[in-house]
This record gives sequence, structure tokens and C-alpha cells, in this order.
Amino acid sequence: MGKPVMKLHLIIGVLAVSLVNAEDPYLYYTWTVTYGTRSILGVPQQVILINNQFPGPKLDVVTNNNIILNLINKLDQPFLLTWNGVKQRKNSWQDGVLGTNCPIPPNSNYTYKFQAKDQIGSYTYFPSTLMHRAAGGFGALNIYHRSVIPIPYANPDGDFTLLIGDWYKTSHKALQQTLDSGKSLPFPHGVLINGQTKTTFTGEQGKTYMFRISNVGLSTSLNFRIQGHSMKLVEVEGSHVIQNLYDSLDVHVGQSVTVLVTLNQPPKDYYIVASTRFTRTVLTATAVLHYANSQTPVSGPLPAAPAYKYHWSMQQARTYRWNLTSNAARPNPQGSFHYGKITPTKTIVLANSVSYINGKLRYAVNGVSYVNADTPLKLADYFNIPGIFSMNAVQGVPSGVAATVATSVMRTNLHDFLEVVFQNNENTMQSWHLDGYDFWVVGFGSGQWTPKKRRTYNLVDALTRHTTQVYPNSWTAILVSLDNQGMWNMRSASWERQYLGQQFYLRVWNPVRSLANEYDIPSNVLLCGKAVGRHP
Repeated sequence: MGKPVMKLHLIIGVLAVSLVNAEDPYLYYTWTVTYGTRSILGVPQQVILINNQFPGPKLDVVTNNNIILNLINKLDQPFLLTWNGVKQRKNSWQDGVLGTNCPIPPNSNYTYKFQAKDQIGSYTYFPSTLMHRAAGGFGALNIYHRSVIPIPYANPDGDFTLLIGDWYKTSHKALQQTLDSGKSLPFPHGVLINGQTKTTFTGEQGKTYMFRISNVGLSTSLNFRIQGHSMKLVEVEGSHVIQNLYDSLDVHVGQSVTVLVTLNQPPKDYYIVASTRFTRTVLTATAVLHYANSQTPVSGPLPAAPAYKYHWSMQQARTYRWNLTSNAARPNPQGSFHYGKITPTKTIVLANSVSYINGKLRYAVNGVSYVNADTPLKLADYFNIPGIFSMNAVQGVPSGVAATVATSVMRTNLHDFLEVVFQNNENTMQSWHLDGYDFWVVGFGSGQWTPKKRRTYNLVDALTRHTTQVYPNSWTAILVSLDNQGMWNMRSASWERQYLGQQFYLRVWNPVRSLANEYDIPSNVLLCGKAVGRHP
């Protein structure tokens, strides 16, 4: 089904019949996941299709829409999708990662039920299981504003979604085998835009178009630019931002940005470019921005990437500012939440590291390399199944000792206000993501973070987002309000690092079970591991 079937959902109670507000319709989808063959970089290769599409179908929804999505797995391996940046309010049951959900067995299905609650913006979904993400199964998830809520720019004349990312000709199973054998992945073979090496976007001269750009790759930061055109940044992962103009934008793994582009140049065709950043070999993907009245094909050199590297990129990142007077998904202005005046409940410093455990490559957080349990942590917690995860393994400060493996969970309390510092002492770019939340990115700096660095924080108009970059031998600081109970994955968005242990779970906990804080376990929950035979 390409288009959702829209139905008003009737809730029939004993005493009353109520009709769900027409602004909150239920959207019904059926998605079938299969293998297929596509020539992506000139070589036929096995990819993962959803409803025979690569990339997967675009999900266009409106704030507060309810999504009922039946996912049928026709692969030969268990499979899950996660909804990257959807907060899953009170609903970590639907997050679609191995710590919250049993994977869908082959020739089986699971129906996701979640709401795009109080969110707007450009997001993505992708497979969270094994290395499936390297074969496809990813797509765009765009949440449009409700008609009653104003947006801080004129309605664009059109709307383009661009999924950019690095790509391997190698099969996902071969890539997994490489990692399982204790080796790192090789350098990617190319970069794709919407799963292709050649694609065209057509617009009319004088009109303004929205470009929703997401980095769906496995490991590589990309720079995005359009020949002869500046880009007005308007939204970043659900935040309306100060509308600065940029010639190019760095988009790190797992991140999304939304820009407006006015077609104000002479009518011809122009290059759209996504190229790898901070890599010795530069891989480039091009697409075409075609003026509808153009008779002239693309020409000239490609627009150049930024000449400078990390410092330039960090400086650009600091220019992303919250628009304090505009609202996002709700009527109140973003700036009405004065995050900078709240004293954090606690500070957590998270240092990523690379190590060898039993002769095999692993990545760790504060000296602990995560291993998946056969029982989702959320189910183990709910059914009180002991011995599945450890709440003592990963500490809130770097350990300085040799790395060990554990199914690590960090305990926090509902309504804690955390300061989290990502300390990167490696020579590689890092990208960190937290499920269930967005967070204020208040500071970037080089070297070691110390409490004195708090003086450099932006405590006025830092934007909120779900994925932040951390530069080599540098730190990034975030503030997060833990107002969403559940079991939430904190992970490297770089998929090799996530797969080999650079992740853990935040258990946001309140001892009192209440529907005001968290929804009940779904009636259709899949059970696996030690949860088999339990009754929800």
C-alpha cells in the first residue's frame, strides 16, 4: 500500500461513544520486507526492499497522527525497523531496537502502533537488526505541522526528500562477517542520493522549494551543496532554527536538516552534490536541480567542498540556533522552555574507545562494550526476569581500565535533568543518538572537557536534536530532560561502532506504574528469549 487508508477511529466505551479528533487520524499501512536485486553502483547486488521499493516508502504524516503499520518479514533473518527521531512518548514498546522489541522472525509479522506526538520535522526509519541497514530498508519519515499551528516561513512551492549516505557493493551478510571476525569495515565504495547515483529534482524559476536532507549512511559525514544556490536552514530534527543562509552544510551520520532553496538563477540545470568529509579519498554523489524551463544541461566544475575541516565544521555547528519566538509542533514558543536555567540533577561523561577483547575488535563506552541479550531489556524489566542486563557495569565517568563486555543499562529517574558530555579521545568523527528524546546541544570544544568548559555553553538558544556529532579529540555537551519513561537506546550512529558495542540503554524509571507515565505492554507484543510463555 503506497497511500495510507485514512479512517476515523471509533472508541466505544460502556457509557459513551467518542470520536477521535479529526486532527488525529489513524493511518494504516502494510509493508512487506523482501530481498531484491538492484544495480546500484553499476554492479547487481542484493538489497532490502519494502513493498518492492529501494529506498523504502516515504512516510508523510501530520503531528499527532496515529500510525498503525503491519510489517511483514520475508527475509531469511529476524528484522526490526526503528523510527529515528520519533520520540515514542510513553511508548518505548514501539521503538524497534533489540533492547525494546523481539525481532520479527522470518515469514512472520508485527504491527507497530505509535503516534507522531507533538513533533514536526524531517526524520528517517531504518533497520536496527544486524547489518541490514547496509542493504537498504531505510526511508524518510516526514512529520508535517497541523493546519492550526503556524510555521515561521511561507509554505514552500514543493517539497523534496533527499536521503544521502555512503554505500557498499558488498552484501550485508559479508559486512557482518567482517565485523564478527573482529575486523573493521573497509572504506565505502560510493555515496548515494535516494538510493541512486543519478537523480533529478525539477522546479520552476522564481519558486522556493523545501529540501529535507538526511544522512542514512553507515559511517561517513557528508557535505551537501547545490551549485549556484544558497540554502536557508529552517529546521533541524524537529527544531525551528534561526534562518541563516549557507553555501554548504555538513550532515553527520543519522542527522537530518531541512532547508529552503529559491530557484533565483538563470534557467539551466545545476549540480546537487553530496561528498564525504574528513576522508583521504573523497567520494561524491551528484544529482541535478532542473529548472522546468531549462534547455541547458549541467556544466562546469562541481561546487567545491569546504577547504577547511574540523574547526570549520565545528564553527558551522555553533551557528545552528533555536528560533525562540517560533513554535514547533505545539502553540507555545520554543523559547518558553528555559532549559539554561535548570540545574542538572547529575552529570554523565561518556568516553568512546576502541579495544580488542579476546583478540577481536570492539568499541566501548566508559570501558564497557555492549552485547545484545536474547531477551529484550524492556521485557526483562517488565516481567522481572533476572540476569538479563546489568545496571552496575557502565558508570557515569570514564573508567580508565581495560574494556569488558556487558549488557549495560544506566539507571536514571523520570524527571531527571541530565548534563551529558561525549568525550572523544579518538582521531575519528563520532555521532551519538538517543532514542525517545531530543536534547539541547549546548557546547562543542576541543581537547578534554572540564567543568570550567561550562562557561562556553550556549544556555539561551541552543537547538534540540536527536543526534549530535563529536569531533576528533574533542567533546560535545548536551542537556536532556528525562520526561519520557522507558528503556532508551543511547548509541553510536556509526553502525560498525554500534554493532561492536558502542551503545547502552538509559532506564528512565519511576517505581509507580501509571498510564500517565507509560503505556501498557502492547497486546500483540512479540515474546522471545526468557520472555517466551509470559503473559502480558
